[in-house]
Amino acid sequence: MSYDRYLAICNPLRYTSIMTYTYCVILATICWVVGLAIALIYSLTISVLTFCPPNIIDHLFCDLVPLVELACSNTYTIELELYVICMLVLFISIIIIISYVNILITIFRFQSNINRQKAFSTCSSHLMVVSIFYFTILSVYLSPKGGKALNLSKLLSLLYTVFTPFINPIIYSLRNKEIKKSVQEIIKKFSTLE
Repeated sequence: MSYDRYLAICNPLRYTSIMTYTYCVILATICWVVGLAIALIYSLTISVLTFCPPNIIDHLFCDLVPLVELACSNTYTIELELYVICMLVLFISIIIIISYVNILITIFRFQSNINRQKAFSTCSSHLMVVSIFYFTILSVYLSPKGGKALNLSKLLSLLYTVFTPFINPIIYSLRNKEIKKSVQEIIKKFSTLE
């Protein structure tokens, strides 16, 4: 989606020739195949591990890192896989960040405020969702473990697994004028009640 917004804002004249239906299907297929491949690799690797009692994960869901910490067998291969796959995901994330930096640079070069506002409105919802997701995920996996930090990590992991998917439809639908008008009317109605 960030590539789509990048093309629409940074290369608007070439957008329709590049972002064809076939190309969209190819990009979506790549995303699905990579996601399923990562899940399959983790599932197969974890299935051969042996676990020591107590088999209690101190987490809100069966996350990979707490699961690997419970293993009695050698976890070198899965830690290596984790490292390689994390580098791949980090590379993809850097591409997304670079595309948004280029979008912002292009938007700030616009002479007209109206054009800037239109450009921001096309990518603001996706940028907001991506930012929420990345900030919570980074704070979970880069924060210290143990004690109060573990409880904070649990709360933040709940944010990126539940809150981000929950708020997605809300953020994306606020671009719709009718929904925006309805939300403003509801806010206006509640503000007059107080």
